[in-house]
Amino acid sequence: MSAASEFSLILTLADAAQGRAVAVEADAEARARIAKRLGLIAVDHFFLTAEIRSVAGGIGAKGAVRATIVQSCAATGLPVPATVDEPFDLRFLRDVDAPVDAEEEIEISSEDCDLLPLEGDRIDLGEAAVQTLSLALDPFPRHPDADRILAEKGVLSEEAAGPFAALARLRGTPDA
Repeated sequence: MSAASEFSLILTLADAAQGRAVAVEADAEARARIAKRLGLIAVDHFFLTAEIRSVAGGIGAKGAVRATIVQSCAATGLPVPATVDEPFDLRFLRDVDAPVDAEEEIEISSEDCDLLPLEGDRIDLGEAAVQTLSLALDPFPRHPDADRILAEKGVLSEEAAGPFAALARLRGTPDA
């Protein structure tokens, strides 16, 4: 848990023991820091909702990250607006890396649950939310006009530039 977190939301074992509902929206400064960290043009909206509870060995957090973002098109650099609504189910556990005996059973209530280390008695749910957003981003966002713009600049599409197109050009058209 670094002090340099773009959107810090510290919760403790005591918070989890009482059970707690969290609903937090990032302010403009935090959204700008998140955008910079994730290489986004903008984060226009970033909202975190979660239910925090005690689980054996740590803290459970189940909720969602909702964000309105603007990515840069992988092909043209043009802005690509997107909406992310990503659920999460996290367990922050003290002994997440502890070796497990062959006879010891581990029971996790959700198959989609992610395990993270619990350091001390606290978690940074805001940092976990930023990581959740990061994993939910389209790795190759594409502007709807990208193909047309690239064609106008003389960039061939994969079909026109690929190996089969090259074979077709080598072959010529006599047998067509």
